[in-house]
Amino acid sequence: MAHINLLPWREELRKEKQQQFAVVTGGTAILAALLVLLAHMQIGGMIDYQNLRNQFLTTEIASLDKKIAKIKDMEKTKAALLARMDIIQQLQHSRPQSVHLMDQLVETLPDGVYLDKISQQGKDLTLSGIAQSNARVSAYMRNIDNSLWMSKPKLDVIETKDGDQRRTASFILRASQATPDKKDEHGEDKG
Repeated sequence: MAHINLLPWREELRKEKQQQFAVVTGGTAILAALLVLLAHMQIGGMIDYQNLRNQFLTTEIASLDKKIAKIKDMEKTKAALLARMDIIQQLQHSRPQSVHLMDQLVETLPDGVYLDKISQQGKDLTLSGIAQSNARVSAYMRNIDNSLWMSKPKLDVIETKDGDQRRTASFILRASQATPDKKDEHGEDKG
């Protein structure tokens, strides 16, 4: 006898395929959800790690800013100390120049010329005094011009006054303080 299957096999096959589809769909949805969750956790971890790095960099930058400020303060202090040292060296160097200048003021002063006032502004000298004649003022200017420690004499004012049967000339003279070469200082020729 022939077996004829009268059961609804197509409906069972359809139900079975629907169940398989539901299982595959559910599995895929669960897998997708797990992948999204894993990606979310991975990105969250990366963000946290980057935030930690940013925080570390921020604290290091703040630390370096403090060090830079200290370095700038130290550079200012160094510049001030170097400026002081330079001034001290200039003073040490110019100390004997004052003595030589005073010596030259005496040596260059001819007879009949008297100084009332001497002032110095940097290297510029202002000499005011009284001379017995204009010729003695000229001689004084020549002596200054020939001096090793003074140079560039320039007469600003000369006034001749008559009084007590004498003629006198009141003058104001400008000159510059000079520094001779080492050879000139020891009396050798400028040559």
